[in-house]
Amino acid sequence: MARPVRLGDKLVDGGWITPDQLRIALTEQKLTGGKLGEVLVQLSFLKENEALELIGDAVGISSMSLIGVVPDAEAILLISEPFARSNQVMPISLKDGQFKIAMASPDDILLLDKIRRHLQVDVRLEPVLVAETEVQNAIDHYYGYELSIDGILREIETGNIDTASLHDQNEYSQPMVRLVDAILTDAVKRDASDIHFEPEDYYIRIRYRMDGVLQEVRLLHKMLWSALVVRLKVMARLDLTDQRMPQDGRMELIVHGRQIDFRVSSLPGVHGENFVLRILDREKGIVPLEELGLDAKNYQELKLMMARPTGILLVTGPTGSGKTTTLYSMLNSLNDVGVNIMTLEDPIEYPMTMIRQTAVNEEIGMTFAAGIRALLRQDPDIILIGEIRDTETAEMALRAAMTGHQVFATLHTNSAIGAIPRLLDIGVSPSIMSGNLIGIVAQRLARRLCPACKVSYVPEEFERDLLGIEVDATVTLYKPKGCSVCNETGYKGRLAVLEILRFTDEMDSLLLQGGSQHQILELALENGHLSMLQNSLRWIRSGDTTLDEISRIVDLTELV
Repeated sequence: MARPVRLGDKLVDGGWITPDQLRIALTEQKLTGGKLGEVLVQLSFLKENEALELIGDAVGISSMSLIGVVPDAEAILLISEPFARSNQVMPISLKDGQFKIAMASPDDILLLDKIRRHLQVDVRLEPVLVAETEVQNAIDHYYGYELSIDGILREIETGNIDTASLHDQNEYSQPMVRLVDAILTDAVKRDASDIHFEPEDYYIRIRYRMDGVLQEVRLLHKMLWSALVVRLKVMARLDLTDQRMPQDGRMELIVHGRQIDFRVSSLPGVHGENFVLRILDREKGIVPLEELGLDAKNYQELKLMMARPTGILLVTGPTGSGKTTTLYSMLNSLNDVGVNIMTLEDPIEYPMTMIRQTAVNEEIGMTFAAGIRALLRQDPDIILIGEIRDTETAEMALRAAMTGHQVFATLHTNSAIGAIPRLLDIGVSPSIMSGNLIGIVAQRLARRLCPACKVSYVPEEFERDLLGIEVDATVTLYKPKGCSVCNETGYKGRLAVLEILRFTDEMDSLLLQGGSQHQILELALENGHLSMLQNSLRWIRSGDTTLDEISRIVDLTELV
């Protein structure tokens, strides 16, 4: 009798993983007791969607993603919330007696029998392989997670808070511990980028930054503030006794089955310490390059710049404009076993496999300039510099570019061409810049219209003039309305508005001759360069955003 082929051997034979990766995964599986597919994803040897498809094929069970899937209400009624949570199953559909249910372990015979006993109707069970994180996410969403915060608050109102127990991170008998976790989880669920805890005279204001705009989500009584401060400081490993100096820390939380990092900042204020938590979701922080939303021309320009083996590529924009996401997307597309990529960041936001990441620590002398010197001795091919702040860092970055390295860096300017006077201002000479600048990417983030409720309208005359629409042209634009999907804002999600300026030999010569910022820009425009404003107008014409939203992030005066 032929011996069955094991899953690991199938993956190696199919070229999905190497024998070394299989050995590491099997060793880790013995140590943790996890499933091979989960271990391979955890080690970044396989992507989650690849693992699902391959394992599904191996065991003869179909797989799918729950993203964008709305389960049948009749199917959800068949499985109670406690059963769904304890067994990590999610009803999908009920049609013609066929009950489709999402499971992370569809080959678990005991669990399938348990589900059949739980069901009160006679149906044919069809298990579907789905990532555990997606199952958990669907349970949280469709079984109404947010009610738990109100329940915890009612529990707090009727009892006493034991502040001493808040030091134990695993102590869930105290409702305050669960309240903080529930608020953090709720913010992640709503796709917030920041959480603001702001004490006032008689109450605490909690605001989330969603799609770049702060929204008030909760008001809590001031009596809860001392316990909230203790809990937040314990989780972020901050000094509980120091309430007069700003502090920075980090903490982690498992939300929807995946690790979410929070960067914590406290700042003393009139009514107490303000806390701001930056949410760092690793899964959303690294976006494939083709999903950045670039049009064909800009995508081609960016690929051409990334293909240049030496030189420096700058990404500019204000805080929160998505510079890190764009840089990580570029690095991820270049990440390969044959390339040594090294980064110098302040702080490291998203750990990446195979990329050597180093954090800046100025207290011990590990500045950006000193770090670049150390990185150059590590035989790098590609270097990412978190931010160019001073002359020494700029010169070291350009020196690395001159010595045969590909360098990526961020710089704070208002436009792509504005990076030239900024570099001149901090002391970089045109002779060093000329020939070493690959290009400059300027970026902003605009809110995307909610597809569920956006309303079409015929543009007025001034809008036609601004957008360059002919008088007799039939064009439909869209405006926000507001619904439950977008939290009544009319916007859901964000899109990247980019300006890409690729340096040519002509531009290098003009820069070397002392050409002004305006002359370089005129030459770029002659070569087909599109400004950020021109790139943003296409998003309005396509119905993805509005003129009001673009005017919030881009100067429209050049259209007048």
